[in-house]
Amino acid sequence: MKPFFYFYLLVISAMLTAAFGQNSLTAPECIAPFYHGVASGDPLSDRVIIWTRITPTDFGQTLTGTYHVATDDQFNNVVANGTFSTDSTIDFTVKIDITGLNPNTFYYYEFEHNGSYSLVGRTKTLPLGAVDNMRLAVVSCASLESGYFNAYEAIANRNDVDAVLMLGDYIYEYESQGFSPNANVDRTWQPAEEITELNDYRLRYNSYRLDYALRKLHQNFPWICIWDDHETANDSYPGGADNHQANEGPWPQRMSAGKKAYFEWIPIRPKAPGNQEIFRTFELGDLAKIIMLDTRLEGRDQQVGTNDPVFNDSTRTILGPTQFQWFKNELSTTTQPWKIIGNQVMIGAVEIFGTPINTDSWDGYPAERQKLFDHLSTNNIDNMVVLTGDIHTSWAVDLKDGNTPVGVEMVTPSVTSPGSPINLSNLITLQNPNIKYVELTKRGFILVDITPQRVQGDWYNVSTINEINASSSCVKSYVSNLGNNSLTLTNTQANGHGAFPQALAGPCSRFYVGLEDAAKGIVLGLYPNPSAELIKLQTHNIPLDNFYVIAANGVKTPVQHYSNSWENGTTITAVDLVGLLPGNYYLVFGKDSNFHTIPFNIR
Repeated sequence: MKPFFYFYLLVISAMLTAAFGQNSLTAPECIAPFYHGVASGDPLSDRVIIWTRITPTDFGQTLTGTYHVATDDQFNNVVANGTFSTDSTIDFTVKIDITGLNPNTFYYYEFEHNGSYSLVGRTKTLPLGAVDNMRLAVVSCASLESGYFNAYEAIANRNDVDAVLMLGDYIYEYESQGFSPNANVDRTWQPAEEITELNDYRLRYNSYRLDYALRKLHQNFPWICIWDDHETANDSYPGGADNHQANEGPWPQRMSAGKKAYFEWIPIRPKAPGNQEIFRTFELGDLAKIIMLDTRLEGRDQQVGTNDPVFNDSTRTILGPTQFQWFKNELSTTTQPWKIIGNQVMIGAVEIFGTPINTDSWDGYPAERQKLFDHLSTNNIDNMVVLTGDIHTSWAVDLKDGNTPVGVEMVTPSVTSPGSPINLSNLITLQNPNIKYVELTKRGFILVDITPQRVQGDWYNVSTINEINASSSCVKSYVSNLGNNSLTLTNTQANGHGAFPQALAGPCSRFYVGLEDAAKGIVLGLYPNPSAELIKLQTHNIPLDNFYVIAANGVKTPVQHYSNSWENGTTITAVDLVGLLPGNYYLVFGKDSNFHTIPFNIR
């Protein structure tokens, strides 16, 4: 039985060596209670979302604090400030839309709660008017148990991108060891079971956001994000998912839970309070418009095989009628020369011996793809550059309406998720002349460099995901010149606009002065609370021996427990509450003189 509420803490290790901070799914004690760092997203020319999360010490509290935004990282010139409040209904996350900012400007921000300060974050607004260069880092598909997020750190270390485009699969929903675990690394997500309910999804984001490289990339650049399927369940669509069974509850409830947790933990701007649509646009001055799509949960019909009688039905849709009409209108009315499309699943056709090999992509919706290509051809719309994730591999594709080029597509490799165990690149390019490049085995990212004359994609591979190593190299570069609608191989990487102001990488907030009671260990989490039959305790570096609960009348009751460690001294302990009556209690645990006392409730 899973109670309705999980209220869990995440407080982190007191070991502050750089190696510990990077090799653990943890965060230094010196940023308490902001253990998940800071983030920004959905930048516009005059505003940006800033985000953090406070780890509470009282599960029922409403937490309050302040935020500050400045043009310098020492906050000598504060341009915006205010107060906030958060509570369990939004998982103690904080998301603020900072308005009244100047275009194409770096800003620094931080949060304060009860005298403690978060890390300093850096963000950047989008430009207005004439723009000669913009650079985007494109990422997708980050399976935490599959390896280290070296691609994230490689981008942060470059320090030369205007924004990060995350094209989906930010998290994965599977049970621990259920999706391509990497035996070379010691990384485990929480909870250990497959996530199906709201607080499961919350805890999965919670464990992800303890990753050092992910926290660092969020700290330094604004992100523009869309979800794909694993933010809910594999091969999802509005009516269900391949990885959803009847015994896992109603699909609409699970889908709603995944969406709600996403909007809590991702720095995305809702169109209106409660609105969970993610298709939206961003203007890069007079240079380009970014059009972000939802090919997953907005209006997609259920996936079918190529032999299904409805496969070629003209009414089948991957976008849904409303979004498809919106998309065509954006393409027709955009005044900027470049239309940059953020898209989850591959648009370009991929066939082996004449048969599409992935009907979860646009290949499974050929009628709607043809309608899109007809719209581009009929209206003489040029310079569409599609950026895609989902398939864990690298592709450069010419999009054609028959023999007429209508755009190009660049597919990013995954951050860590596995590609093909067999290299079929030669067969694929032989069978599909529209595909200029395919690489099926490496992990990494794409840098997309945009100028008035051309858009260039540089594919980067990281050297490994089996250990912490942020080295990367450019392995392929393709250019689409203005008006050409096709990709040309180039041997020269894009220059971009050079490095930005120094990246923020310090492990602590700027006000941190020292540790307190480090020897006693750290309480990381207690969930669910209220509970009914079982409570889970998450700790770090705490010797666990005696466990008992104290009721309001002072009576002590020993309780059964069992533990399992998951990384670097972090332990999940299950505590059996069967037989205890509803009411307010304290959980007492520890060893020798080092005991912790945590309040909780049985309902």
